Amino acid sequence: MSLSSDSPTPTPGGLVAGQLSELRAKWGWFVALGLLMIIAGAIALGNLVLSTVVSVLYIGVMMAISGGAQIIHSFQVKTWGAFAFWLLDGLLFLAAGIVAIVVPMVAAEMLTLLLGVSLIVGGVFRLIAAFKLRPAEGWGWIAFSAVIAVLLGIEIIAGWPVSGLWVLGLLLGIDLIFNGVAVLFLGFGLKK
Repeated sequence: MSLSSDSPTPTPGGLVAGQLSELRAKWGWFVALGLLMIIAGAIALGNLVLSTVVSVLYIGVMMAISGGAQIIHSFQVKTWGAFAFWLLDGLLFLAAGIVAIVVPMVAAEMLTLLLGVSLIVGGVFRLIAAFKLRPAEGWGWIAFSAVIAVLLGIEIIAGWPVSGLWVLGLLLGIDLIFNGVAVLFLGFGLKK
């Protein structure tokens, strides 16, 4: 089987030449999006409590919508014998979403506590994995990232419940800025 000469040639990243030229033509949109994300991240970092509340409200609305959909779904699959499980799961999601919407600061505190615990547990597991990889090159970087995760988790829990007011907003702001910088540089790279 031979390839036809008019088939697109993939670039090393997997994009075909036509897709890459189409992206290059839109480089300005990437730059604009990157700048917008950086500005949004700076605003989030400027008011951590507000950005925490907005994050929790968003999560609450998504959970409530998902819970409502699962409840409706449970009545559609009564014959499967798992009706009660689908219904209870949907009710739990709906209730959690409503709590997040009605009392976002309490939800932020709970989410922050869970984040702190998960950072510590995940960091400990990663540290164990790093020491099991010990003869391999780069195991120290895994251990380093594990220690950072554990320290961040300890810091979050040590400041809890007050850390619930700002941690989620801080993470949102940092994510927006880093993602914005990445998209900005992608746009400038596409211009070349």
